[in-house]
Amino acid sequence: MAQLLDRAAIHLAASRMPQPDGRELRLEAAQRLLAQPDFFAPEVKTPVVEYFGPHDFRFTSPRPSAHAVNNIVYGRFYRCDEKWRDKPSVLLLHGWNDVLNHRFRFPGWARQLNHAGLNAVTLQLPYHFARRPRELGAWGNFLSADVLRTVEATAQALADIRAVIEWLLAEACPAVGLWGISLGAWLAGLTICHDARLQAAVLTVPVAHLDRLIDEVAFCATIRSALRGRKVDLGRLNLTAQTPAIAKDKVLLIEAEYDLFIARETVEELWRAWDQPEIWRLRHGHISVLGAPGLLNRVAQWLSAKLGERAAR
Repeated sequence: MAQLLDRAAIHLAASRMPQPDGRELRLEAAQRLLAQPDFFAPEVKTPVVEYFGPHDFRFTSPRPSAHAVNNIVYGRFYRCDEKWRDKPSVLLLHGWNDVLNHRFRFPGWARQLNHAGLNAVTLQLPYHFARRPRELGAWGNFLSADVLRTVEATAQALADIRAVIEWLLAEACPAVGLWGISLGAWLAGLTICHDARLQAAVLTVPVAHLDRLIDEVAFCATIRSALRGRKVDLGRLNLTAQTPAIAKDKVLLIEAEYDLFIARETVEELWRAWDQPEIWRLRHGHISVLGAPGLLNRVAQWLSAKLGERAAR
């Protein structure tokens, strides 16, 4: 059943991938951008956050794209209680096009984190949901055949995440952690390799090898077709090529043993490359793992313990 869900999700994802239209992929420009020394850790100022509801907020992306609609970052802030500034905060990062979990599951996760004494923040990643461009000719997807646009989206996502971290620390939150799913876990992993201020990170079914994802997974076939055999070196975006800037006892990897999106051996390779942090190996697929019995409570308690160590100092 777990792999059946994964196959159905892969088929749906493939049907929604933008088709190559012959445009230049700008491979050399993508490589130059990726080689910039501040790609992973740009200098970001504390954003001016505007609230427009009990939980909803927005701010301007510190690394704007060519699409105005994509440059407004939307999120939700679930405060623990009236003394929320005294409590650690967890930033939840959704998966690729994962509207169901972001919209319906994350509010429940936030409540569980609140019960564990933690604030919870959600964030819409670039080219997702309300940030997806609708104009004619726009690549309305984080992953697309335009390699430069995908690398730019990654840089923007890292800057947006960093802006939220800056904001939470400016609000005097004693500790900040990340919990990412799939694509969000990949971005969380890149972030903790370049920001030692973070106190904990949970990477659930992370994309450990972006290059293998593009080379092997069915829904990336349109990207492979557009490349027409040309090679682009995305190795710098692999988590296995990075080293965490935080202690390994602050990192939790969650692996799905029957995962058809993320090859299990890549998560095992990441575990070894990062000096064997704590890892939970669950008998689930990429999709079903989030419904594993008791997982939410276990992760909330793990984060509470790790972030509480910092808050108690």
